[in-house]
Amino acid sequence: MTSEKEQFKKGRHLKRFYYTVDQAVEKPFNWKQMWRLLIYLKPYSKTYLPGAIIAMLISTAVRLAVPIIISKVAIDVAIQNQDPTLLTYLVIIIGVLYLFSYIGNIYRIKWVNILGQNVIYDLRQHLFSHVQRLSHRFFDSRSAGSIIVRIMNDITSLQELFTNGIINLLMDIVTLISIIVILLVLSPKLALAVMVIIPIMFYISTKLRRKIRRSWQNVRIQQSRLNSHLNESIQGIRITQSFSQEKENEAFFEGVNGDTYASWQEASKKSAMFRPFVELSNAAGTVILITYGAYLILLGEGNGGIEIGTFVAFAFFLGMFWEPISRLGQMYNQLLMAMSASERIFEFLDEEPNVGEKENALQMTDMKGQISFENVQFSYDAERIALHEVSLEIKAGQTIALVGHTGSGKSTIANLISRFYDPTKGQVKIDGHDLRDVNLASLRQNISVVLQDTFIFSGTIMENIRFGRPDASDEDVIEASKVVGADDFIQRLADGYNTEVEERGSILSAGERQLMSFARALLANPRILILDEATASIDTETEVKIQTALKRLLHGRTAIIIAHRLSTIRESDNIFVLENGHILENGSHAELMDQKGEYFSLVKSQFEMLDAI
Repeated sequence: MTSEKEQFKKGRHLKRFYYTVDQAVEKPFNWKQMWRLLIYLKPYSKTYLPGAIIAMLISTAVRLAVPIIISKVAIDVAIQNQDPTLLTYLVIIIGVLYLFSYIGNIYRIKWVNILGQNVIYDLRQHLFSHVQRLSHRFFDSRSAGSIIVRIMNDITSLQELFTNGIINLLMDIVTLISIIVILLVLSPKLALAVMVIIPIMFYISTKLRRKIRRSWQNVRIQQSRLNSHLNESIQGIRITQSFSQEKENEAFFEGVNGDTYASWQEASKKSAMFRPFVELSNAAGTVILITYGAYLILLGEGNGGIEIGTFVAFAFFLGMFWEPISRLGQMYNQLLMAMSASERIFEFLDEEPNVGEKENALQMTDMKGQISFENVQFSYDAERIALHEVSLEIKAGQTIALVGHTGSGKSTIANLISRFYDPTKGQVKIDGHDLRDVNLASLRQNISVVLQDTFIFSGTIMENIRFGRPDASDEDVIEASKVVGADDFIQRLADGYNTEVEERGSILSAGERQLMSFARALLANPRILILDEATASIDTETEVKIQTALKRLLHGRTAIIIAHRLSTIRESDNIFVLENGHILENGSHAELMDQKGEYFSLVKSQFEMLDAI
């Protein structure tokens, strides 16, 4: 028989070949998607955005005005006419213009940074809120690491776009258009000659777009896989160390890390091709300017040529012309990265909950707790049916138990009652209402679930228990803890209820964490209580302690208990025995023992196991 250690190693090696946290999102570059990003600027369209645009226009206007003043006024008029007074005035005017530009740049940088941070905040908040509303099926198919990457890394990668990119893009577009207009006004012949290279450059750069975009999207995928593995490694560090698999895990991490490094190298290599290409275009334009410009100067203005000041203006503006084009190339790479990230962000935002809610869904304000399954069939995927035409009735205030082998469908029934999933066929009803007609929040506020693996949040014990009812007082929390027997161990802690517990509650034993979850459930005061193997991690001594507490906890509530321990289920009003998604038999403990069916066999095997011990 294969040992657990060998199975663990086999699983790790299989993941090396089948690690598919994310897949490429094949969508063309389109401005419609970019517009979806720009919509997040709308709340600031009357404050920071117009201020940043005005400041940008002021600094751009100064940059364009100065070369004209120098070439057409200073050279062609003041110097040619040897007018020192005019030159002095021009120097003062240029100094004042640069002062305006300096002030404009200060406010532009300030406002775009505030704007960008606000947009990133809003986008991250929107994505997190949306993910929280998605159904369990969404989380079944994705690792925690890949979700964290979308919310953190992918949104962070948009920061440069919103803090500088958009305003700089507008500035460069305004600059380019203005320069083209100015050059055409100064000398149409020389302007057309210099700009003849632009169509060629545009054609070649267009060919690079898809390759660059795809490479940056691959970077995001590799980062997602790296983060997913990191999350898994940290969560499973005890298993890794207990099987002495640190080296194997390091080797696997090295492979994922290497893939991430290689993807960055490839993307950077392709992106780096654009800037040298722009510089080569600049050099070609300069050669044309010197050659043809010199010819036009020698030709003379009266014969269709140009003045020296015009030539100097072209030299100024040509240097300025290729600079924004170069930045636009870099900006295009930034847009490609943003598109790659936004595709992945919008992939999540476009996800709809599998468990939908009707527009005028029923508010369950006075739930009694009567539950019925009517010919319910359910499948987590198309390959295996988890429940087959299950029908059952649970009266309000009744305690029922679900027993059966692993995979028999017990937890599936609990998930359907909480409406984490919808049945693929049939109806699940509470108080006679189909759950698909009920408001989700009002439903789940009346249901508490206590799992075998209790999740403890970072914070104090008081905060963790109060999680079930945030408006509860400290006295309410303490009273609930006393009822379930958790107060004893909490008072023994150094800071009592104010003791800080880290994620997963590692400073607490499994039994202590479970007692906290009972206190949390009791504090929430639900009409329906689901205990899913809730006592499996509690030792016998602790279980004796909470048996009385359980009677208090279950009193007056509809309770569904999923358990294997006889002591937990024998007092139930009704016991349903499941096998492969079917209900084999049901009845009280005594009735099922008299039938000597599957339940009798389960109980008998449990006693035999205890006798063997």
